Amino acid sequence: MVPIRLDAAKQHYATSSLVIGYALCSSLLAVINKFAITKFNYPGLLTALQYLTSALGVWVLGKLGFLHHDPFVLDIAKKFLPAAVVFYLAIFTNTNLLRHANVDTFIVFRSLTPLLVAVADTAFRKQPCPSKLTFLALLTILGGAVGYVATDNGFTLTAYSWAFAYLVTITTEMVYIKHMVTNLGLNTWGFVYYNNLLSLMMAPLFWIATGEYADVFTAVGSNDGNLFNVVAFSAVSLSCVFGLLISFFGFAARKAISATAFTVTGVVNKFLTVAINVMIWDKHATPFGLVCLLVTLAGGVLYQQSVTGASNVPSQRESSVPNQMDADSDDNEKEKERKGKISGV
Repeated sequence: MVPIRLDAAKQHYATSSLVIGYALCSSLLAVINKFAITKFNYPGLLTALQYLTSALGVWVLGKLGFLHHDPFVLDIAKKFLPAAVVFYLAIFTNTNLLRHANVDTFIVFRSLTPLLVAVADTAFRKQPCPSKLTFLALLTILGGAVGYVATDNGFTLTAYSWAFAYLVTITTEMVYIKHMVTNLGLNTWGFVYYNNLLSLMMAPLFWIATGEYADVFTAVGSNDGNLFNVVAFSAVSLSCVFGLLISFFGFAARKAISATAFTVTGVVNKFLTVAINVMIWDKHATPFGLVCLLVTLAGGVLYQQSVTGASNVPSQRESSVPNQMDADSDDNEKEKERKGKISGV
């Protein structure tokens, strides 16, 4: 019994560490990306640089022996490509949303995803329906978001068009990539490598399709310094580093907890983002808008309490998934028997 308890404690702390790491990276990255996009107003190029840093970083660290990632195999890349496309669209719409709206608006729309992910999880991944308390928590998130939108004096059609596009893509990404990490069989660094490398390959297509390449070439030709000044370089470099960190912690956390719990984790940690945003920016929501935003985040906390209380129900949520998955039916059955909510995440 003692070894089993020790293993369970180790698993608990490992999962908690991954979720905390993801929460810190996620809470800081929104502010960092907003700062980067104000100093380097080229969202397509910014995301491409983030993908390059992450893919190259994993490859170099793998060559030096600091980590192990799955090798690039064309057949696996073909299977993972749809997930990479969805991921790219989520990041692309996210960056453009931050370009046209303040951080508070981004957080509110990000906060709506748990409700949609919970519905999608139940509809497409055959997960159990949320309990009444869980559904109440998700509706609280929705109510706070509606209140914020109704009082948003920074409303523009462009900003909210990107917001709705982001909402659709991030919800799809949360559910579909959870399905991929559960079934494809790559280790965490393998997912980071495939995801960022495939996204980097797609970046030039969007760069040309949006016409951003013309703006970049014009800026380079005019020598106005916007591309190469120290502040812009520092902001872009910091966003690239945090892009690599959130790639690792994001995929590792996706393996450890359910899609909805992972989504809510990304919502709750935004308390820190709101605090930083209020302190350093003058472009944030009205006092009532901030109250609605806090209601939205409180709904995330209520959700966490509702699912933690159901931790003894074996089928409520998914447990951690091993790095390398077996595809045979016996292991799949064993994995189903191990499903359960991990408390404290």
